[in-house]
Amino acid sequence: MVVTTTVSDSDEHVRSTFASRYVRDALPKFKMPEHSIPKEAAYQIISDELMLDGNPRLNLASFVTTWMEPECDKLMMAAINKNYVDMDEYPVTTELQNRCVNMIAHLFNAPMGDDETAIGVGTVGSSEAIMLAGLAMKRKWQKKRQSEGKPHDKPNIVTGANVQVCWEKFARYFEVELKEVKLKEDYYVMDPAKAVEMVDENTICVAAILGSTLTGEFEDVKLLNDLLTKKNKETGWDTPIHVDAASGGFIAPFLYPNLKWDFRLPLVKSINVSGHKYGLVYAGVGWVVWRSKEELPEELIFHINYLGSDQPTFTLNFSKGSSQIIAQYYQLIRLGFEGYKNIMQNCMANARALREEIKKTGRFNILSKEDGVPLVAFSLKDSSRFTVFDVAEDLRRFGWIVPAYTMPPDAERVAVLRVVVREDFSRGLAERLAHDIERVAKELDGRPSRGAIEAAHVTAAAAAEGSGSDKRVKKSVEETQREITSYWKGLVAGRRTGAC
Repeated sequence: MVVTTTVSDSDEHVRSTFASRYVRDALPKFKMPEHSIPKEAAYQIISDELMLDGNPRLNLASFVTTWMEPECDKLMMAAINKNYVDMDEYPVTTELQNRCVNMIAHLFNAPMGDDETAIGVGTVGSSEAIMLAGLAMKRKWQKKRQSEGKPHDKPNIVTGANVQVCWEKFARYFEVELKEVKLKEDYYVMDPAKAVEMVDENTICVAAILGSTLTGEFEDVKLLNDLLTKKNKETGWDTPIHVDAASGGFIAPFLYPNLKWDFRLPLVKSINVSGHKYGLVYAGVGWVVWRSKEELPEELIFHINYLGSDQPTFTLNFSKGSSQIIAQYYQLIRLGFEGYKNIMQNCMANARALREEIKKTGRFNILSKEDGVPLVAFSLKDSSRFTVFDVAEDLRRFGWIVPAYTMPPDAERVAVLRVVVREDFSRGLAERLAHDIERVAKELDGRPSRGAIEAAHVTAAAAAEGSGSDKRVKKSVEETQREITSYWKGLVAGRRTGAC
């Protein structure tokens, strides 16, 4: 006698995922499915799709950390179910955040005693940190104007055109006019003199960038402080400085200790830094610290008690994970000053090695400076046959993710490639990347240029039409070149690179 059994859907978890119906069913894209599926199938299907993502370690567009020690990974996973905002329930996690704030404030030379508590907070990233710092400066400016009986409805902020997009978000979301100092070719950071010229009685602060997203260059915060101090004395204003040290805040103290950019300058009232960049923590943590409690208006701080005790909070969000806070504390005590310095020196050495290899090709101009964030920004000397966008596209064949973009106003004519050198980018990878860049360039040399391809199509069309073809072909080649340039500019128009 033959006994037959039917395997129900509920029993499918014992079968191979690839032998089940789940791999042949279309995945839900808009509506939640009606029925459950086995956990093994859900895991396999999602992990298979994620294979098509790029390799984070080869994502040279991002400043964000892509590697941490296994011991830190364990700490993060153990805390993944902790909501940081539950301070009364997780008091040790709160204490770790406060320790991080104190350490970072001391690193930035805040005027405080060795055992004095610093004024600052952990954030989801530098974007939130910048919003909080900007709000504090806006509110302080408004209160002063109100006390003087002056209009306080048209605040503005002065920055360079090279700022990260989060500054534009702050200006738009919180109704602050953004006054940008335009760039120029061969000078891709904010000019302090031009910035001070743009300051008026409605300026809530001047924002300086310690580590431009475009080229990694540090802006001259010392000169800005000196020029703004002079203008404040002449006008009676007290316009402050905020330093956006998202990228450079964990670099300058270790590589350039004598560079004055932080709280050693009297007009610097607040600083933000990204823990998930050169703070060496996975994405999701930033920090903002203030010079003193007087720089953070009390009315911006909320006090809640429904989680068990009175808890002051100054954030844009409420719930968030604790893992990144814990990871930041791990890195600070695990590495110490010595460890951070060694890592930053390695990053800079590998950036210089990559820069030299790219120079040797003879094809590129190096736009990034020797000092600053460890990255290499470079442009083609000759873009008549192919562009930096072609190079970036072809490098993906080898797994490399290298961004190509045009500069902001008034340097839009310059298009560049940029490689960010992080902790996990070794000398061997630098040499391999340089080799692949040269290989791609040689291959592109052997292909017809975009202009030539378009011109060939026009030639064929003109030949088919007969008369007037020569004049039409010449015009179309010129038009084609303009169209190509216009296309790429349009593609990157309004974009900002990098992550906060």
